[in-house]
Order: sequence, then C-alpha cells, then structure tokens
Amino acid sequence: MIATLHTRRRFLAATALAGAAGILSPQVLAAEGPPETTTVRLSKDESICNAPVLVAEELLRAEGFTDVRYVASPARATPALASAGIDFHLMTPWWLATRIDAGEPSLRVTILGGIHVGCFEFFAREGIRGFADLKGKTVGLKSASPLLLRLIAAHVGLDPKEDLRWVTDPAQRPMELFADGKIDAFFGFPPEPQELRIRHAGHVLLNTTTDRPWSQYFCCMLGGNPEYVRNFPVATKRVLRAILKAAEFCASEPARAAQRLVDGGIAPRYDHAFETLSGIPYDRWRDYDAEDSIRFYALRMHEIGFIKSSPQKIIADGTDWRFLNELKRELKA
Repeated sequence: MIATLHTRRRFLAATALAGAAGILSPQVLAAEGPPETTTVRLSKDESICNAPVLVAEELLRAEGFTDVRYVASPARATPALASAGIDFHLMTPWWLATRIDAGEPSLRVTILGGIHVGCFEFFAREGIRGFADLKGKTVGLKSASPLLLRLIAAHVGLDPKEDLRWVTDPAQRPMELFADGKIDAFFGFPPEPQELRIRHAGHVLLNTTTDRPWSQYFCCMLGGNPEYVRNFPVATKRVLRAILKAAEFCASEPARAAQRLVDGGIAPRYDHAFETLSGIPYDRWRDYDAEDSIRFYALRMHEIGFIKSSPQKIIADGTDWRFLNELKRELKA
C-alpha cells in the first residue's frame, strides 16, 4: 500500500483536483446504492504509466471502500487474478486477450474499460530510418512487451521470427547494449525511454502515444476478476470511476501525481515520472473506443496465429462495457 496517500491532507488534494473529472454528488451516490463490499484489492504494478491505479486510494475511499489493498503484481504468466489475490489489474489489451482466448475458467478476466494510450517507444541507432531497415538487425527489450513488438513488426511487413534477432535476457542488459552501440534497436517502456533520452542514445523510430495506428487504441485497460464483477456490480462501477478520476488527476496535475509515485517508492526519479505522466493523454479515455481497441489487437494477434479466437469471440467472452458506458454519461467533460 502506498503509505503517503493515507493523510487527510493528501485526501483533500486528491478529491479537490479530481473534481474536474466529475465527482458525483452525495445524492447521486446514494441513489446508486452502497458498494456490496468495502474491500478492493488492486495490482501494485510498479510501472510509472499505471499511475491512475497507484494514486487512486483516497478516491476509492471516497467511493465507500474502507479496505483498499495493493497487492504485488503477478507475473504475466500467472494464471488468474483470483489466485494472486487481486480484484483489478491494469494491463495491456494483448495480454488480456490471451487470457480470454485460453478459455479456461482459471484464466478468465473481464475487461471493463480503457485507461490510456501509448507509453511504448522504439529506439534505433543512427542510420536506421524506418522499420524496413531493421531486417537482419538485433533488437533488445527488457520491460516492454515482446508480443507488441511482434505485432508492430508484422504490421510493417517483417517476419518477427526470421527478420529480427532478439536480445531479451535481462542478464545481458539489452538497454545498456543499445546505449553502448552494441545492438541496433531497443523497445522501451517507462522509465527506459526517459533514460535513453538523457543518454542521447539513438533516436525514436516509433512512439505508440503519437504514431498511428497504435496511438488510436488503448495501451492499458482495466481488467477485473469475473467473480468480483459479477457479484459486486456497484463496487465494480465505483472502482472504475475512481480510477478514471485518478487518470484525470494525472493529466491535470502531473507534477503532484509524479511526486506521489516518488514518495510511494514506485518511481525512483521524479523527472522520469513527470515526463511520463505529462506525455500520456490520461484525460482522453472518453475519446477512444475500448471495444475497438480489443478488436484491433485481437485481429492482429489472430492474423499471426498467436490466438485462436476471433475478435468477436474475445469481445463476447471477456468484456463488460456497461459500467464504462454509464460513467461516460455521468462523468461528462
């Protein structure tokens, strides 16, 4: 749990600033009814771009949750949120789609809405001006998703298995290899891009926050434990509302949000956190289509044989947009 969010002063700051996101009146909350449970367990994924979940504690308390727990984030191979003791997890749509595609009850997750786009950046050494120049080159990654890089490569006509050489073992320190000019490219995730910019290493070939088509779709979406979503619908809606308000807080007050991440031990450097939060459009969650994001990534994954299910089946089996649709009406800009 992020201890620095416990004080009354921080609570007042969070709720006041999040007011711009559309805090509902007590009358509206009363009409909605109290949450069926006052406990919620959130994944503590210590990634800067997951700030809306990590700074949402006092907003969750304002929604009626008295027991807010942050649980160490499961590895991507962990079979289920429930087995990890987590009710809600902020994760990429491609990772969520693999869980739904598996079709096993233990792997199920319900996608509730999108939180933000972007945050991945692809760096290349000088002389590489486009993705076609990467054929036969060596690409490293440490924290970023290898699946997303495979999807990007396939999208531009490269065979990710045959055309690229991969360095993914953390023991080989792939980011250091790139910064030292020993490999050709690096696919980064905050705070890695920020560090490479400070070191003037290479140039950005792709930024998923700004470059199409990736900038048109959610990068991080909120997934819920299906049992929690089914049994506690009011609580689920309140969790999503708090996290969306927290996203708008990150957009309107990136300096304060960045400081909270540093104070909570999530981000070691304020400048990295501030740059990340300032660059991600957290306040545009209304503008993007969550279902279309799942459809886009599921189709790309289906085309390269990474999942068997069609996008329509992924959407039918693993999404529930009713809470998001209600909140879009309630939290009007």
